Parts: sequence; C-alpha cells; structure tokens
Amino acid sequence: MKPSGHIDKVMHRIGGEEVLKHRLRLKTTIMVVKQLALLGSSFRGHDESDDSLNPGNVLAWIGFAAKLNDQINSVVLRNAPGNAKYTSPSIQKEILGIIANRVRCKIREEIGDSCFSILVDEAVDEAGREQMSIILRYVSSSGIVTERFFALKSVANTSAERLKQAICDVLSQYDLQIEKLRSQGYDGASNMSGQFNGVKTLFLRDCPYAYFVHCFAHRLQLALVTSAKVCDPIWDFFSILDCIINVVKASPKRIRELQAIHKKDLDGMLDVGEIQSGQGANQMTSLKRSGPARWGSHYHSILSIMNMFNATCVVLEDLCRSTEGEQRAQARGASKNIKTFEFVFNLHLMKGIMDITDFLCQAFQQESVDIVAAVGFVSMAKVKLQKLWDEGWDKLLQEVK
Repeated sequence: MKPSGHIDKVMHRIGGEEVLKHRLRLKTTIMVVKQLALLGSSFRGHDESDDSLNPGNVLAWIGFAAKLNDQINSVVLRNAPGNAKYTSPSIQKEILGIIANRVRCKIREEIGDSCFSILVDEAVDEAGREQMSIILRYVSSSGIVTERFFALKSVANTSAERLKQAICDVLSQYDLQIEKLRSQGYDGASNMSGQFNGVKTLFLRDCPYAYFVHCFAHRLQLALVTSAKVCDPIWDFFSILDCIINVVKASPKRIRELQAIHKKDLDGMLDVGEIQSGQGANQMTSLKRSGPARWGSHYHSILSIMNMFNATCVVLEDLCRSTEGEQRAQARGASKNIKTFEFVFNLHLMKGIMDITDFLCQAFQQESVDIVAAVGFVSMAKVKLQKLWDEGWDKLLQEVK
C-alpha cells in the first residue's frame, strides 16, 4: 500500500534504521484499521489518552499487538515519537480512504469493458445528514450476476440534477462510462423516478438503453401499505399492535418480566410435549417493534406477539394493578384490545397473508432475480393468496377460536 498525504511527507524526512521502525509502526496501524473495517467496528474512543481504560478499538488493538510482539511494542504508542505515532484520526481516515479506493479499483477491474447497472438509495447518518448509497450490478467474467456496494456520497441538495451529477462524478472518477449503463434501480420518489425531470429521465437522455426498474421490494412495500390504509380494520389493528408492544417494552423491568413468564410457558410446553427441543429452538426473545421504512418489519412484530401472547397478556394485567395514572390507562387499553376477538382474528389473518408477502419480499431482494423471475414470484404469490381466500377460512377461524 503506497503511503500518501501526511504519511508520505513523514517518510521523506527519515532514513536508515528509523525507516524500518516507521514502516513497522505504520504497518501495525494499517493491519488494525483493515481488520476493524472488515468487521464494521468503530475506530475512535471517547477518551484516547494514555491512561484511558477504553481508548477505542484502534489504540486497543495496537496495544494488544504490542503485548504479543516485543518488536512492535518497541515502536508503537508510548514508545513512538509524538509526531509520528500514525494513530491520529486523520491518519486513520487516510488509511481507510486508501483501502476503500483499492476496493473500488478492484470492482472496476472486475467490470472491465462490460456493461453495468446502478442501484441508488438514500441513507441517513447519525447526524441526520442525507447520503446517497451507490451499488453497481454487473455480470462477472465467470457469468455470475454480482452486486457490489461502491460509494456513499453526501448530498446537501436532493434535486434530480444534483443527484445525477453526483452519480456521474463517482462513475467518471473510475472511468465507468454512462454509455455502458444498461439499467437504473431507484425507489418511487419523484426526484428519482419522475417521468419528466427525475434522475432516471436525465440518464435516459444521455443513454437510451439505461432502462429504469423500480425496486421490486419497494413496490411491494407500497402495495402493502396502500392496501392496509384503505382497509380501516387492518390499519386499526396495526396501530393497536404498535401500542401494545410500546407499552410492554417501555422499560427494561417489563421486558425482563415478559421473558421470565415466556420462559416458564416454554418449560411447561416442553414438559407436556407440546413443542420440541433442539439446537437453536425456543430461544429467549422479546417483542419486536415495527420500523417506519420497511412494512416487512410488521410481520416480525406479528410473529413475536403470537409467540409471546400469553406472557404479554400477563404483563399487561400486572401493569393494570401496579401502575397509576396515564401508564395504567395505557396498560388497561392494551390489555382490553389484545383479548378481543377482532384483534386475535386480524392477528392470525395478517400472519397468514404476510407469510406469503414476506417470502415474496425476500425473493425480490436476491441478487439473481431478474424481471422474468420477479413476474414468476408474483404469480406464485397470487395463487397462494387466492388459495388462502378460497380454502383458508375454516382453518383460520378454528385457530382464532
């Protein structure tokens, strides 16, 4: 890895035996940064002073390497010159930038002269700043459809023109020509897929073969949300479901009580043979909140509350007796709703429907899915939903009762 920037300037000022020490010090930092990047771990610590008990992963792992190797120990951290430790945030970012650039160059090498597609979506960091994630999709030299995360670009302006320019800047930096673009995949936002001035339209003006494909999974999410909104009982059901989960998960104490009751229920069912034991089975879990971005998360909320239904009811009853004021009112409302026939009916109904739609959603997100396979998955899901409509009523009603 060729040093650059600040690292390069330091290297030019030293020579002889000192060069070997600096190289070992730098190599140690590079290997630590590389491993942390591979694991997706954080780098920095809140207190990175010499006496800190938790100086962050980079300094901690360098210190660990020093304990295992006397040669490394003699050149890093406290034994390193104050102006050439190679552990500052700027050095860490520079090394990480070099590694990221080499990964992108390797991806560019894999693409070669072949055509490619882009998948673009919005991502928001911890500070709430909007970023644009760019993924390249192409067929490798061995004939395998491949998707690679390529870049994360900060975007202060999300107009179609600015987004298109930002994508072009990233592609041109690695000599990926727009003329080789064969498809675009975005969500349904107007600035991305607008018919007249969306990003897809701007790219089509430059390359008429860059066909736009609205993300299959996102289209399914939109269809599910729209279907639920026009059916008041179902929309009310999900609102009540969120309320019940929020009441139970409002404090760690309630969660511990929920898990303790659920464990007791599991032990009882194991004793009478109602459920089977096995590796990975009957794990301790908790209720799962639904997320605002993915409708599929409601499916996991449904599964969790069905799995812990009795424990949830007991916790809510205890809250009705042990709390006061607003908390008691919320617990009484949740306890009343969870025991109604309508709630249990909708719980089982949506579980049956979302068994099918969740499978469809997962299938859409596979790398190998093309438009023909997607149509096949949709047809299969429609057949299963129709069968549920025609033949599933008696079974559903029996489960609810």
